[in-house]
Amino acid sequence: MKWIGLLLSVCLLAGCAPLLERTYATAEPHSSKFWESEAAGTLRAENHQDVVNDLLLLIGQHRETATLRLYNFESDLTVADTLERATTEIQQETPMGAYAVEYITAASHAQRGYYEVAVRISYRRTLEQLQAVVNATSPEALYSLLEAALDEEKTELAVRMGYWGEDGQTRVTDTMTQLREERELAETTPWVVNYYPDSGNPGLVEFLLDPPEELSGETDAAFGEDGEALAGGEGETPPAGDGELAPEGGEAPAEDEQPEKAPEEPAQDPSGEPEETPEGKTEKGG
Repeated sequence: MKWIGLLLSVCLLAGCAPLLERTYATAEPHSSKFWESEAAGTLRAENHQDVVNDLLLLIGQHRETATLRLYNFESDLTVADTLERATTEIQQETPMGAYAVEYITAASHAQRGYYEVAVRISYRRTLEQLQAVVNATSPEALYSLLEAALDEEKTELAVRMGYWGEDGQTRVTDTMTQLREERELAETTPWVVNYYPDSGNPGLVEFLLDPPEELSGETDAAFGEDGEALAGGEGETPPAGDGELAPEGGEAPAEDEQPEKAPEEPAQDPSGEPEETPEGKTEKGG
């Protein structure tokens, strides 16, 4: 009986073994669909949309350089066309690309089984600016976001919109007008608003809450104590013309600027005889 009990115990333990097994998963900061598993920092793509997604991943991280591996592309021409269309789409049609990117360059080289692409991205926004972008479901949320930005004394606010609508820009204008009036800012420098992309339905709106004041232009004329405009700017006196007296309080023309005098003719003796010259007397004519 002891042996039977021992055998039963062994069988039960063996049968419970699968129940004791546990699986686990690890969380990674990126999707394995776009990143090469064996090459750190290298992304992969199999079509146009994959390339766009790869570039957006890089922009979100403010990466300036990266390597892409393109699979299932038939020729160099296909690769070049795909890269051109993808980079253009990023800068002209995506909110973050239009907002953050200055330009993108890509150079491809054929490898065995794939094309390797060296990507370089130049930004016109800093990493801090990208991290400060906030999300809003609709323009109705802009009022509270702008109010909070003013309370925190921020000089700019960038909002990524989930839904825009046909009258989105009108609602943005109305929201700003209402808030500026409530904060008694109506007479201050107007805020600058930029939309990204600037055509179609924008997905990101940027508010510059403390823009540099526009130059008012050069002064038309400087005015003297008597209220008359002075030509040539403040503190300058118009130059006197040839043969004219300088205005009161001004300086006379310099000696070398005086008009030339006509040469004097030799004086004649009243008797009609010419004056003696160093060479001697001149014979009387006649």
